[in-house]
Amino acid sequence: MIKLKIDGKSIEVESKKTIIQVADEIGIDIPRFCYHKKLSVAANCRMCLVQVKNIGKPLPACATQVMDGMEVSTKTKFTKEAQQSVMEFLLINHPLDCPICDQGGECDLQDTAVAYGTSQTRYAEEKRVVINKNIGPLISTDLTRCIQCTRCVRFLKEIGGVQELGLVGRGEHAEISAYVDKSVESELSGNIIDLCPVGALTSKPFRYKARTWELIRRPTISIHDSLGSNLEMHIKDDHVMRTLPKENDEINECWISDRDRFSYEGFYHSDRLLEPMIKKNKKWQKVDWEEALDFFTQNIKKIIKRDGEDSLAFLHSPQSSLEESYLIHKMANQIGSSNIDYRITQNNFDFSGAWLGCEIREIETFDNVIIIGSNLRLDQPLLANRFRKMVNNGGKLTLINSSDHDPLIPLEKKIICKSGEYKLQLIKMLRALYEIDPKKIKNEDVLNLIKKEKINLDTLEWLKRFIRGRNKKAIFLGQSALETKDAGDLVLLANALTESISGIFGSLSNYPNGVGLDLISHKQELHNLKEISEKNISAFIALNIDPKNDIRSKINILKTINKAKFKTAITPYFGEEFDSFDCVLPMAIFTESSGSYINIARKLQTIKAVTSPKGQARPAWKILRVLGNYLGLDDFEYDSSDEVLCKVVHPKKRLTFPSISTKSLDPNWTLSIDDANETSEIFSLEQSDMIVRRAASLQEKKRKQLANNKKGVL
Repeated sequence: MIKLKIDGKSIEVESKKTIIQVADEIGIDIPRFCYHKKLSVAANCRMCLVQVKNIGKPLPACATQVMDGMEVSTKTKFTKEAQQSVMEFLLINHPLDCPICDQGGECDLQDTAVAYGTSQTRYAEEKRVVINKNIGPLISTDLTRCIQCTRCVRFLKEIGGVQELGLVGRGEHAEISAYVDKSVESELSGNIIDLCPVGALTSKPFRYKARTWELIRRPTISIHDSLGSNLEMHIKDDHVMRTLPKENDEINECWISDRDRFSYEGFYHSDRLLEPMIKKNKKWQKVDWEEALDFFTQNIKKIIKRDGEDSLAFLHSPQSSLEESYLIHKMANQIGSSNIDYRITQNNFDFSGAWLGCEIREIETFDNVIIIGSNLRLDQPLLANRFRKMVNNGGKLTLINSSDHDPLIPLEKKIICKSGEYKLQLIKMLRALYEIDPKKIKNEDVLNLIKKEKINLDTLEWLKRFIRGRNKKAIFLGQSALETKDAGDLVLLANALTESISGIFGSLSNYPNGVGLDLISHKQELHNLKEISEKNISAFIALNIDPKNDIRSKINILKTINKAKFKTAITPYFGEEFDSFDCVLPMAIFTESSGSYINIARKLQTIKAVTSPKGQARPAWKILRVLGNYLGLDDFEYDSSDEVLCKVVHPKKRLTFPSISTKSLDPNWTLSIDDANETSEIFSLEQSDMIVRRAASLQEKKRKQLANNKKGVL
């Protein structure tokens, strides 16, 4: 710790901090444009100049480390004149177009000019003009406004992983540019809109839609992946106009993915289901809620009477909230059906309780990590940044994948194999551990299995380094690994290996509420997707599922659904994918409903509606509650989602999660031809759910990427 003074205030701080960091901690405002706490220091805007005693010139606060006995002044005449000079210099070429600039009202340059600039300009010469670049369908450019702070350049290089923008030219000819005929394609590119301190980079979908002072800001979370990124929805006239990140260092820091930022366009797609519909004489008819509920109730009771309670099956989305899952499980249980599942992309159900295995920010502290079966950039863009920081901190990352994608992270090792061979790769690791120290492996089934595997340790130096080191180690199974038919064995083997070497095992599942839905169902004796597909099901109730695009499991559940005599969908959207259904009930999307979700790191987050439901749509938990009442089920009287949540999570008790469990391992397993040929399908982040698939700008970005790939554009 060292002692110093800032504006006459004596403080004690840690060494190696900069003046601007210390000032921020104690609440002293120093203006800045290029500095950002999550990016490297550039010190090129010079707006943060301060006076340091016994130094004859002003120093940039962002690039000057504090020293013992230092005396810093941020409000003296000397400092004020230096800051005014910099402000005047920055405004020389900046256009006076604030009335038509989308950044107006939330512009750092506006605010800083008022607080630290002069009231008039001495510059009378003609201002320069910079030609705008088309860098894609998400980001609009007005580069004449650019002040060359390079935040966008540094973000895409350091956080995005590749330098897609750069500063070309010198002096007043300097300008931000992309590569020739190249759009910005990072999965996190939208964050440069927030980072830009002027109106040079703005949101193209939001352009000229509303002024910042017209917007109401309401917090929520993302339900498009398992991270649960914290969001801030900006509302005008009960309509979501844009989405921004809400800072939470434990989860998403101050970033969000493009999927989270621009998916709001799908909220108001023409496919939104706004009224209940039932099928009569093979034709769809719009009806009121009472008629739709009567139609549903009569058909369900008729099927129960004719075919029995266990002829009903329930499928619900991994995006379902805890409240929705609790009510649909309660409905199935009271009716007498054990046919219910949410794992609509899995092919193996021999494991449960999988989660990240650590805190999200703890990822940055690992020394050695192996990830099996995950396209990080598409599956988890923000977790990819955590692993990138881990490598930048000196950690080593090994990827074992079925597709040769570029994670934009320096790798220790990359192994490309069929997804059916993931199990073999883990067996080789365990065999390597057995060669080094046989006593480490306690599981007899694992021992019997790995003894058959012969490996040459001389060719697996990376494995020896992973196993022998005293450093912090982890193995993570990604979504494509968890969707293989050997997923249960992969979980068992990876867990056995990490326990033997005092490491951490974790899952990188994409299920938005997989941990929470596991919590609700783990003690119940339920049939899974595979078992349901083998039964004679007379009626299906599907909650928030597009049967054509969301059910990616290779299990032939769609055939079972199509054979059912009566099918009901509770869905926010309606299209040809529901042609075989008999009743569709309009549900509100997550921004129009309250609910609770548990993310991949076991953190419970509860949200409230930020807008009203559209048309006659209703929150899914309310629809399930009313269906329970119509069916005459007990204890379906809830006035709020909070009342339902109390049935799942006691407000005064800590959550108790199930431990990771798997079925026993087959010690006689050998790699078959089918295993060796098994492959996992890669899904882009623009295909992840019904909302995202209807977000026009995200889909346009995907089309442009595919077109550029065909052209061979760099």
